[in-house]
Amino acid sequence: MSWKKESRVDKARELFRQGYNCCQAVVLAYSDLYGIDDDVALKFACSFGGGMGRMKEVCGAVCGMAMIAGLETGNIDPKNVNAKQDNYEMVRYLMNEFKKENGAIMCKDLIGLDGVEEGTRIQDREFGYYAKKPCLEYIADAAKILEKQFF
Repeated sequence: MSWKKESRVDKARELFRQGYNCCQAVVLAYSDLYGIDDDVALKFACSFGGGMGRMKEVCGAVCGMAMIAGLETGNIDPKNVNAKQDNYEMVRYLMNEFKKENGAIMCKDLIGLDGVEEGTRIQDREFGYYAKKPCLEYIADAAKILEKQFF
């Protein structure tokens, strides 16, 4: 499938539909723009699904958004405090935009679950599991926010 270069929102949605977690879907939708191998992108984003290992903490789509922000504005010089601060300000801006749009950045708040789900077993995405958990739209919102800011 060929993706429009100007927008990766639909690509992020489709990646989630294929079975990638929220963070992986956002990161993989843009990783080629930074010369990052798909397997590497998928591996470093894998742990952030389900609000970080299904702990329902910070939404995986938000984490993916922060990872892309790091590729755009990240600092590699440990002595350059201003660059580090600029990146942190960008991440905070993006997260606040997501929060304005969706009311929260925490997975448990977004999908209406109290606490950690039992175990780490991934639920089957068939049979409407995500019908009541609108993760697909959170992924799209994260991608739209990234595109508004960077692309």
